[in-house]
Amino acid sequence: MVVDLYLQNGLMVSEQGTFHGGIAIHDGIVTGLVREGERVEANQSIDLAGKIILPGVVDGHVHFHDPGRAYWEGYRTGSMAAAAGGITTVIEMPLNGIPPTIDRPKLIEKREKIDGRAVVDYAHWAGLVDDNLDEMQDLADAGVVAFKAFMSGAATEEFTGIQDRQLYGGLLKTAQLGTVLGLHAENGSVIEYLEAKLQSEGRCDPAAWLESRPPVTELDAIQRALFWAEQTGGNAHIVHVSLEEGVRAVCAAKAAGVNVSVETCPHFLVFSEEDFLQQGAELKCDPPLRPKDEVERLWAAVLERQVDVIASDHAPCRVEDKLQGDGDIWQAWAGVTGIQSMLPAIWDEGVQKRELPMTEVVRMLCANPARLFGLYPKKGALLPGSDADLVVLDPQAAKMLKAEDLLNKNKHSPYVGRRLHGIVAQTYVRGRCVYDRGRILVDPGHGRLIAQRARYQPFLAAYNAAGRKVSRAGVYREMH
Repeated sequence: MVVDLYLQNGLMVSEQGTFHGGIAIHDGIVTGLVREGERVEANQSIDLAGKIILPGVVDGHVHFHDPGRAYWEGYRTGSMAAAAGGITTVIEMPLNGIPPTIDRPKLIEKREKIDGRAVVDYAHWAGLVDDNLDEMQDLADAGVVAFKAFMSGAATEEFTGIQDRQLYGGLLKTAQLGTVLGLHAENGSVIEYLEAKLQSEGRCDPAAWLESRPPVTELDAIQRALFWAEQTGGNAHIVHVSLEEGVRAVCAAKAAGVNVSVETCPHFLVFSEEDFLQQGAELKCDPPLRPKDEVERLWAAVLERQVDVIASDHAPCRVEDKLQGDGDIWQAWAGVTGIQSMLPAIWDEGVQKRELPMTEVVRMLCANPARLFGLYPKKGALLPGSDADLVVLDPQAAKMLKAEDLLNKNKHSPYVGRRLHGIVAQTYVRGRCVYDRGRILVDPGHGRLIAQRARYQPFLAAYNAAGRKVSRAGVYREMH
């Protein structure tokens, strides 16, 4: 058989290991993994000169704010930035668009409005809010891959938070539907009290934001989510966890048979609260950044294979929405612009500085998110029959990120000015090169909607079967 494309002379990386060779692609599908020295007949062959081939990253947590708030981002620019970061599938959140995705008509309206804008493939979360439990069946049937809820109050005016009654009911529904409930886990009631107290004292400095969201507000909500997941038999996914103790609580619950998984984000592994106090509003997020020693404890959990998923939580805004927090931190938008920098940041801080195995990058950024949302092995893997979604990474290259390098709509990010190793050379979506060293090579519309009845695949083991624990001492060997 003569295939369309043969990428040769690369280092193939999967969850299971690495080998020198290449990959054969035909009609947008992987047809074979090729060991070094084997011959392949192809219409086009490309010599990768030893660069690394990874499965395309599946980013399970992005906010494109589209439709309705595309002045913050949008599917065109957001997906371009994703492609530049080696991300081939994005799972987009339901809360920032107008209208929010909380029932089937609103989901259909969203799909119609954003159709033809993306350059990478995409799927959708739907929202669980205070009055839409009865909508979950229709939304699941329409092909959303997960549901998102806030335990900390309203996310926007249009997207309300939930109380325990909706948490309980929503988790029961996930067990019935075979889907998963992603939870923003913070104790909103305590946070409201602390915010009011600090503001009454005239506090508007960055440190006040940290003091309004101490670790206990996150840990309390995580423990409550785990309790109700156990009681209901439902499927919970705790998103953007900033604390090692939170990660380990989830792992203990998994070991006890609870259907739960845990996500952290690059900004919790790259930046600290000391960086936030120095940079200010650009690094405002919730949960907030934590002290440097907590960052290293979180890395210890990553290296011990306690974290299931790493996702960007890309939540961009206009420059002015950050700048207005310079004199009053309460006024700044809470969110980090980071989709383009996620893979290089994890490569730099993890693989380069802490000897994170490359196989673990694939597990947390590619395979596990695809499993979680029912997309594996079509996405998140490079196996015969998988979509030919892949990223070619130059592990030796390093670059200081400049604002003009960003492809997202608003050219600011806390990663600007940071020198990162592990540069994305090319990104392929279904066998077509969509990004090549700074250039988008396809028109908007190449990205396809993934609308299928996904089935949740639980992570019931604290470590997967092929896992191994990494000594905590290794984490502290060399800190940068």
